[in-house]
Amino acid sequence: MLYIEHLTKTYGDKKAVDDLSLHIAPGEIYGFIGHNGAGKTTTLKAVVGILAYDTGGITVGGISQKRDPLACKKQIAYIPDNPDLYDFMSGIKYLNFIADVFGVSAEDRTARIRKYADLFELTGDLAQPISAYSHGMKQKLAIIAAWLHAPRLVIMDEPFVGLDPKAAHILKGMMRELCDEGGAIFFSTHVLEVAEKLCDKVAIIKGGKLIRSGTMEEVKGDDSLEEVFLELEGE
Repeated sequence: MLYIEHLTKTYGDKKAVDDLSLHIAPGEIYGFIGHNGAGKTTTLKAVVGILAYDTGGITVGGISQKRDPLACKKQIAYIPDNPDLYDFMSGIKYLNFIADVFGVSAEDRTARIRKYADLFELTGDLAQPISAYSHGMKQKLAIIAAWLHAPRLVIMDEPFVGLDPKAAHILKGMMRELCDEGGAIFFSTHVLEVAEKLCDKVAIIKGGKLIRSGTMEEVKGDDSLEEVFLELEGE
């Protein structure tokens, strides 16, 4: 589904991402862990095509991001850590705008908006301007928008920040459902307990370099993910 090959991105003299390679297969929820400034967000932005990188290659569903960026983006949904929505729009107008961008049919968008807005208990607020939404409501709207075009790969940066426990539980179910249908999830998180319970595989990045990756069992062995992470960070 997603191949990242020898990805490198520098800012001046600093390598934000240093020769990083990862493969995320269909059906996998892949967690991406590291301290602030480790290179997580830079990697995610490079994958979704909103940040140019120096060297390396990224392919999504067998399509090269550099050769056909539009075809790649059609398969991807991206939820940044602080979704920048159009505050002047109502929730429903924003969702229809996103559906128009991705060419989602009237029938499909209506069904998906109803399904996910009901799940997140946001249906009654869709007519309200986004400027009146709380941070948690904006996060829910961004999640609904991401799922509207039935993406094959969902990229999320700290998706559980700002979500109440019920909404977080719903999102976890949506992530698993998408993967059960052959999609894939790649997300960063600071919440190690969530990663440990939810992820099929995990990668740990430090100073732009990948220092450990694999299945949860391969990465943590008999220890907790937190213990392994803190040990690796201390090296």
